[in-house]
Amino acid sequence: MFEESAQDLTPISRLGEFGLIDHLTREFVVHNPDVLKGIGDDAAVYAINDKEVHVVTTDLLVEAVHFDLRYVPMKHLGYKAVVVNLSDIYAMNAKPFGITVSVAISSRFTVEALDEFYEGVQIACQHYDVDLLGGDTSSSRMGLLVSVTAIGKADKKDIVYRSGAQEHDLLCVSGDLGGAYAGLQVLEREKAVFLKNAALQPDLVGRDYVVGRQLKPEARADVIRMLREQGIKPTSMIDLSDGLASDLLHLTKLSKKGATFYEDKLPIDHETMLVAEDMKIPGLTMAMNGGEDYELLFTVALENYDKIKTMKGITIIGHMVEEEAGVHLITANGTMVPVKAQGWNHFKE
Repeated sequence: MFEESAQDLTPISRLGEFGLIDHLTREFVVHNPDVLKGIGDDAAVYAINDKEVHVVTTDLLVEAVHFDLRYVPMKHLGYKAVVVNLSDIYAMNAKPFGITVSVAISSRFTVEALDEFYEGVQIACQHYDVDLLGGDTSSSRMGLLVSVTAIGKADKKDIVYRSGAQEHDLLCVSGDLGGAYAGLQVLEREKAVFLKNAALQPDLVGRDYVVGRQLKPEARADVIRMLREQGIKPTSMIDLSDGLASDLLHLTKLSKKGATFYEDKLPIDHETMLVAEDMKIPGLTMAMNGGEDYELLFTVALENYDKIKTMKGITIIGHMVEEEAGVHLITANGTMVPVKAQGWNHFKE
């Protein structure tokens, strides 16, 4: 049997994560009329009846790719595995009600270690009022693999997609940016020190906030509640898992719009800036390209300006423009810089 030569084969890194998804799913067509949204958003959407929908999403966490157990406690990992999926549900303007959890484990893990992991899962379930509905377990030859699926519900009229932004809409973000990436840098630095000298204890003094942002993120259910209380339905929304630049480009691409936003409007915590200075990484780079913040990036109609500007923890960072204008950051000195995705990419060389 003839084999293809290496020069005829396409390396996955050439496509990247989202290019690979587009490539692998390009021939799939939705045939079920109850499926309102398939691939391409934070979650899939299918109709239960004329008024109600369910949303479903899934994420895969792989040891040595998404987490390092040398500094990630198993309980925190269980909690985070749930939260990153619930964040996708909230990004659809829906309420999660259940999850499934599947794990593949190698022989180096003990029952007690898995007890800790599932304790973290249970704490997350209790905090966000969701139920564990099932899952699967399997053996693994290399490390730990975790897959969580989350299911939510909403009225059909309340669902928000990435594709609904309109020209002149306000571009808003919850919380602050870059904190999880800053926490990762601190943890990686302390790991490197430990590997050189196991007698040295990690120095995390004054870095509690950013380390917490990395190890124990929270899904922004509170933001969804605040928007509903104010009678505001976002025109588009996405959760920030891959970094502001990457996720904004997803939103603008699907909405067929451009965006202009401002460096001096980006919310960055003081502790994140201290880490950036310490690591000699620009704070703007952390805010733009650091992933795993799990904040919500969304657009609202301009008429909601007076309500949005007074909402605690929400920052207006820019506005939507016509697609031809592109996506640009206005720097602190007034320079217009085109935005390129530099965030997390699973298959980047």
